[in-house]
Amino acid sequence: MKLVKEFPDSDSQEEWLARERAHLSQVLYRYTPLVIDHAQGSYLYTVDGRRYLDFASGIGVTNLGHGHPEVVKAAHEQLDKLMHISVVAHHQPAIELAERIAALAPGNLDKVFFSNSGAEAVEGAIKLARYTTGRPGLIAFQGAFHGRTYGALSLTASKGYYRERYEPLLPAVYHVPYPYPYRNPTGPDEAATLDYVFTFIDEMLDTRVPPKNVAAFIVEPVLGEGGYVVPPPAFMPRLRALCDRHGILLIADEVQSGYGRTGKMFASEHTGVVPDIMTLAKSIASGLPLSAVVATSKLMDQWEPAAHGSTFGGNPVSCAAAIATLDVFAREHVLANATEKGAQLVSRLRELQRRTPAIGEVRGLGLMIGIELVTQEGTPDKDLQKKIRKVCLDSGMVVLSCGPHDNVLRLVPPLNISQAELDEGWETLSGAFQEVAG
Repeated sequence: MKLVKEFPDSDSQEEWLARERAHLSQVLYRYTPLVIDHAQGSYLYTVDGRRYLDFASGIGVTNLGHGHPEVVKAAHEQLDKLMHISVVAHHQPAIELAERIAALAPGNLDKVFFSNSGAEAVEGAIKLARYTTGRPGLIAFQGAFHGRTYGALSLTASKGYYRERYEPLLPAVYHVPYPYPYRNPTGPDEAATLDYVFTFIDEMLDTRVPPKNVAAFIVEPVLGEGGYVVPPPAFMPRLRALCDRHGILLIADEVQSGYGRTGKMFASEHTGVVPDIMTLAKSIASGLPLSAVVATSKLMDQWEPAAHGSTFGGNPVSCAAAIATLDVFAREHVLANATEKGAQLVSRLRELQRRTPAIGEVRGLGLMIGIELVTQEGTPDKDLQKKIRKVCLDSGMVVLSCGPHDNVLRLVPPLNISQAELDEGWETLSGAFQEVAG
């Protein structure tokens, strides 16, 4: 029997990191070397007593900030009642949460399957699509991130190294360009961008995969890991029309863009498009593991009992936290705050862009904001991204990056961020640009 060495409690980050390296797999990448002791609201607190303004939100998970008291209270109360039951029996929190999500979901999406993570929700969505259509083909977009499990990874096309040493992946998966006006090969015009994308799709359906072989398109209404790219407003309606024309299902991956991140409950609402299937995760339970596949009764009722499953999906404690999360959204006007604070931040950033040539583009909806950094030649500038993030971190603020070239700063603060906290973040970020790129 191995004896685990006993360590006294330590406030040294270096000691904790050394212990981590000894026994915790380093395959899980961390953006910062911080060792967090606790967090509250918009702030993180390290084991050595430092405070950081959190503009990462656990990668878009803590949309209500850390430890919202009502969510914590609901989770505590459920812990005292029922922690786990799995498929042995039914439980009330899952039923109530499914009702709440169905009431909020766009169009006639009215049935829910719960799982644990975004990747697991995507796995469920593509299984549902193949099961109900009898078709094998799946079409995803370049730059997309849908997860790291084998099926989800087959759809992911945001960074090549995600696939290294894991192929072959799922067959009958195809990728097409995402409408990215700033990097569009035929120019930045929105109409030209869409023509480029849909010409590519049409040619692929003519030459590589017949439409009758395609079960679904899966799309992020706002590209997440791929660079926080906001597509032209006509994109989603045009994609919906193409799917309808060929009898292909449309899956909206709202894992990162959903639950208020863009100022609406679901990003697809910005264009009025109703998908056939929608995936949710990340912020759905304010930090507890929970995800969902949401679809129409017409589709869900074809999914025979036991054709899919999950041991921990729809955990009672996570569901209770998710119900409380929705209560807070409604009472605290979270969507309005995300819209207002996001517009304010984008306006400030575009003013900064006018005097900072290294900022190629500022884009975003609500508080899902990307800042693309470029060299004098207009090529992606990953080095500048690293410098900006380091200065921010040294100044007490956590900021993330994204994009296939890792040259985009992504701002993902809590949706209920206060004006004072937003101003603090702005002062730190603009100061970093002044120091590094001014």
